[in-house]
Amino acid sequence: MSLDPARAPLLARLGALGGWRRLGLAALAGAALSFAQPPYGVWPLVFLAIPILAAMGLGASRGRGAFAVGWGAGTGFFAAGLYWVAEAFLVDAARDGWMAPFAIFFLATGLALFWGAAFWIAHRIARRGAPGALALAAAWALLEFARSHVLTGFPWALPAYAWVESPMMQGAALIGPHGLGFLTLFAAALLGSVDMNRRVSFIAPALALAALGGLWAWGAARLAAPLPAAAEAPLIRVVQPNILQTEKWKPENARWIFTRLLDLTSEASGPAPEVVLWPETAVPFYVEREPAAREMIAGALPEGATLILGSLRIVETPEGRSPRNSVVVLDQAGASVAQYDKRHLVPFGEYLPLKQVFGALGMTALVETRGGFGVGDHVGPIEAPGVPPFTPLICYEVIFPHEVAAAAVGARWLVQVTNDAWFGASIGPPQHLAQARVRAIETGLPLVRAANTGVSAVIGPRGEILESLGIGEMGVIDVALPPNLNPPVYMRIGDWPVVSAVFFALMGAGLMARRPSRRR
Repeated sequence: MSLDPARAPLLARLGALGGWRRLGLAALAGAALSFAQPPYGVWPLVFLAIPILAAMGLGASRGRGAFAVGWGAGTGFFAAGLYWVAEAFLVDAARDGWMAPFAIFFLATGLALFWGAAFWIAHRIARRGAPGALALAAAWALLEFARSHVLTGFPWALPAYAWVESPMMQGAALIGPHGLGFLTLFAAALLGSVDMNRRVSFIAPALALAALGGLWAWGAARLAAPLPAAAEAPLIRVVQPNILQTEKWKPENARWIFTRLLDLTSEASGPAPEVVLWPETAVPFYVEREPAAREMIAGALPEGATLILGSLRIVETPEGRSPRNSVVVLDQAGASVAQYDKRHLVPFGEYLPLKQVFGALGMTALVETRGGFGVGDHVGPIEAPGVPPFTPLICYEVIFPHEVAAAAVGARWLVQVTNDAWFGASIGPPQHLAQARVRAIETGLPLVRAANTGVSAVIGPRGEILESLGIGEMGVIDVALPPNLNPPVYMRIGDWPVVSAVFFALMGAGLMARRPSRRR
């Protein structure tokens, strides 16, 4: 007896799609899902795109069909959400422009393999109803956790980030981005398992959405609660010089770039700051090796102020001289009193993985410094005279929740220096800013961010933007350092308790799917 198509469950109708129709619809749903992410933040798309994908993947007749749904969705999602990566290849288009389409293609299709694997696993474990939705959400969340770690990891555009502009994002303080992502995926996937012929099938989605509603209410209450008084609140000046990447490294521009930074630092616009913050690689030279430049910095700093800046530096190692992408702290006299070398480097930007393979393909030019940067080994806060203990984060390092939480123990605030000028006025810089906001939520620490061309910002301990300078603006932000909160639950327990619970949920979905059905 055939099922009436007019009354067939969504799972059956979409699962019956095959070939290019299945792959095309999956890619379209994945691309739509990217608009739930910052800077768009259309989070209701989560509850439209994911049910469609769940119905298609779980309803596929074979595992390879489920894999195709996940891979197609991932390709659409990452291509639409990460297209801005091509901007970095267009800074020197004559040299690197030819690589831009290949970079986007391989990045999107490569990251989509994680999604394809998640859909295949879920299809093997459970394919119907709440067990199927639970299996898909758990497998998806676990593969997103794997994406955050495999081959140094790339946890960009995690599912939880759809909530950045809502009170729901405060849930990251309790269960981190992977736990919040799992709950979101589960609630949305349940909608794809609704059987229009059975009223009982609405119960599980309703309960899941109610749980998310409770988390939303908790987040709203957390945002409304007054902040504690800050024990120490030095005045911070954030400098945004707005230097285009095409101009940054031309030797003839070094003097006026440095002069602009000095002028903004010494600008008289109210009370004198106690700490000044410059962005990543703020000056196009090795500041520690230029005593004349440090003397000029000392002359520009307000009385008693300390400068924290991003700078290239050279470290002597047994293997020879090693260039580093660093944060350097200069005191009132211009002396270097503390340093931090970047620990998590950008593949193909700051180092070349598998040099023999990719070097033979002509990709050596992608690495800014010949031979790449050396890796730092300091973990934890930096302490310098006159500056509250801070955890330095250089650009890309802010996207790793587990690493930031580990390094933030004992810190009073987070400092991020970045140069998003590589990506122009695309959606890349706002996405980067959004992830910095989530790190503040997870650690309960304020985060102060200096970006070369924007967005520079002062972020409160609950992820709220207190002051900012937009993309393409030149100027300064003067603001007292916001207070910090007691370490949130996520800061204390990390990812593993939540990830373990998600793994057992996956196993539980398998047991439920294999339980014999009972009929009256």
